[in-house]
Amino acid sequence: MTTPTPSPRRSSEPDSQPESSRLNRRAAREFELLRSRAWEARVAVHGVEGGGIVLDAGIAAPGGLAAGRDLARIGLAGLGEVNLVPAGAVGIGPWPGVQVWTDHPVAACLASQYAGWALSGAAPKFFAMGSGPMRAVAGQEPLFDKIGHREQADAETGVVGVLETRTLPTPEIVGIIAQRCGVPPETVKLAVAPTASLAGTIQVVARSVETALHKLETLGFDLTRLVAGFGVAPLPPVASDDLAAIGRTNDAILYGATVELHVVGDDDSLAQIGPQVPSCASPAHGAPFAEVFRQAGFNFYKIDPALFSPAVVRFRNLTTGRSHSFGRGELEILQRSFESSCP
Repeated sequence: MTTPTPSPRRSSEPDSQPESSRLNRRAAREFELLRSRAWEARVAVHGVEGGGIVLDAGIAAPGGLAAGRDLARIGLAGLGEVNLVPAGAVGIGPWPGVQVWTDHPVAACLASQYAGWALSGAAPKFFAMGSGPMRAVAGQEPLFDKIGHREQADAETGVVGVLETRTLPTPEIVGIIAQRCGVPPETVKLAVAPTASLAGTIQVVARSVETALHKLETLGFDLTRLVAGFGVAPLPPVASDDLAAIGRTNDAILYGATVELHVVGDDDSLAQIGPQVPSCASPAHGAPFAEVFRQAGFNFYKIDPALFSPAVVRFRNLTTGRSHSFGRGELEILQRSFESSCP
């Protein structure tokens, strides 16, 4: 039996906030918890000129395992648990893993964790993929028309986000977020890390359940049938640069992640949609993501979207008691990806 990494002490405060701001309020508690233990988590706290607070977990500050776990929890709006598990708990390969589970899969993973907000600025040149419950306040992605879960900003709490970026957010970026969310800049809270960092790698690999849900949404699955989600994916070595890190973190999901979704309803629809869900349903499946990305001219939009899904997806039907499993892990591809720099 394996024992997950212990979680830090959590707030026992009842979640009595209004639905209109619940995701950001919960994420703000996670943000402040990490901020209060910044030295312990090897995180730096920065104030942004003109307003906004940034927690740097891998740009100038080193960050670490705890920071990566906490970034993932912030991204899930405090509605999911994230743990680091030993090698062997993943089910494929010799690597440790990132385990995530939630009893609120649509709110936690799609309304919050999904990296659906591309942010860019002119001076200095800035680009980041934004996730977290600030997206539910901005509400500008077509995804929110399907899932709802939009929020209204709370004047006291503001908005909370996680940025995958190599550059600290500028006042311009904080201003863009504040304007789109309708909040003062001083209430914008951002946790940031590049992909090629320990914390950045962990928070990306913690998206195993999210990728399964996003795939189901694109396939037209009734998301109201989802009750809970559990996922685990191998934690790759931190790559030497962000491009290589994008390859390894995607491979961890596409070729190594196993996701279990607890659902209700009939079995026939699960048997029908199931083969379309895992990454092996895509013709692009079968090569390390770095190669696929290179062949697509480093343009995500030229990659078959069916590829972006976990290696294995299992449905546990709470109505009938039956289970349905689809997909397969690919140890050889993971070895090529994770150990590509080894002699």
